[in-house]
Amino acid sequence: MASSTVTSAQPERPPRPNLAFRRLRGKRSPAEFAAAVRRAAREIGERVSCDARYVGRVEAGEIRCPNYAYERVFLHMFPGRTLTDLGFAPRSSVRGRQARTTGEWRGAGEPYERHDTRDVRDTHDPYEKHDNTEESDVLRRAFMTSGATMAAASLAPLGLALDAAAAGRPTRRAGAGQAGALEEAVRRIRLLDDRHGADGLYRRAAAPLRTAYALLDAGASRQATADRLYTGAGELAISVGWLAHDSGRFDDARSHYAEALATSRMNGDAGLEAHAFCNMAFLARDAGRPREAVRAAQAAQRAARPLGSDRLMSLLALREAGGWAGLADRVGCEQALIRAQTFFARGSSDADPEWMSFYGEAELEGLEAQCWSTLGDWPRAARHAQRAADLQDPHFTRNLALYSAELADDLARGGRPDEAADAGMRVLDLLGEVQSSRIHTMLAGTARVLLPHRRTPTVSAFLDRHGALPRPA
Repeated sequence: MASSTVTSAQPERPPRPNLAFRRLRGKRSPAEFAAAVRRAAREIGERVSCDARYVGRVEAGEIRCPNYAYERVFLHMFPGRTLTDLGFAPRSSVRGRQARTTGEWRGAGEPYERHDTRDVRDTHDPYEKHDNTEESDVLRRAFMTSGATMAAASLAPLGLALDAAAAGRPTRRAGAGQAGALEEAVRRIRLLDDRHGADGLYRRAAAPLRTAYALLDAGASRQATADRLYTGAGELAISVGWLAHDSGRFDDARSHYAEALATSRMNGDAGLEAHAFCNMAFLARDAGRPREAVRAAQAAQRAARPLGSDRLMSLLALREAGGWAGLADRVGCEQALIRAQTFFARGSSDADPEWMSFYGEAELEGLEAQCWSTLGDWPRAARHAQRAADLQDPHFTRNLALYSAELADDLARGGRPDEAADAGMRVLDLLGEVQSSRIHTMLAGTARVLLPHRRTPTVSAFLDRHGALPRPA
């Protein structure tokens, strides 16, 4: 088509296979090597969603230079080597080169990685050939900055002029770059929450969520991009809902989760639907609506069953168990816990959703501890909480503080005040890095239980230190 907006671009060079990277994989299968990459990422506190397909793209030369997270992981795996030693092009050689010259799009989700061109260029979209190098660099820098403010603000320069739309001027249609930026914003918010808790993030996360839904309203040039935008906006709504949930804003959380559920239904996205119901079940349990928690968890399981993820089914069974515990139904709780453990024992798979990267043995133990605590079985709850704290990756400070707070409360209510005070001290040591109303509330409850034992030196020290904490805003 002579009138195509992309026909003036130079022909793409065929990718050159990355033989150096293939040699480093050795005799391991792509799936085995991808698992090693994910393990290495956890060792240094990074999150990457590496799978066999990604490894294949690297070896085929489709990814000329990895994003910064993968770079850190690869250099950790192969110390002493540079990106060039690993078979990648120098970052300087690909920086700033756009689709108009090489067919590469630097979406914020994977800076300098080459995306499938079927999702990038549409010959009927007049906007996608005018990608702005400076705008892409702004997005990249925003997402690579570790501050919570930058994470929340990183959707601002997506090229969607909200004020222009309000004034009646044409709004730019969303492309693959905006979809990638949206997906990366979700990852960044989750990572910051894992490390620091929700309180400092929630208010900042509202702006990118508004931008995400404005992107949906602006429309997309391709159905594949539209699907990514719907999923990304729904996942972002869930992430923002969780920040509200964890910081005690239950009404806000309920609204955000409902918005995500509606988005999933509009786009026929079973994975997003299961995720939304999963969080709604968790919220209902925390808000004192255990029967609703059971029903939401069961709805999540119905949505998730065709997806083929045993780990997802395990987590959803735990959500159901939490509801049964709230109803004081020990039999129903135990049956759901058995299902959760059975699904978990089947292991992980490529079908596991990216958002479930937090769900490992530590989380399994922590959620089971909460069930036994709700049922009043304090010794059993304490055993599981201790195991959760022992298993937790120390990089994820928020969860370590949460499990330790659960342990302190279970020990206090189980008549072991000295051990409870010791566990509470460990939580207090972490509060400089973690801002979570949930954890503050749990510690306050533990302190009240320990008040009758305040003459004990360890308990007195804990109560004095807890009493000196600044009150959460």
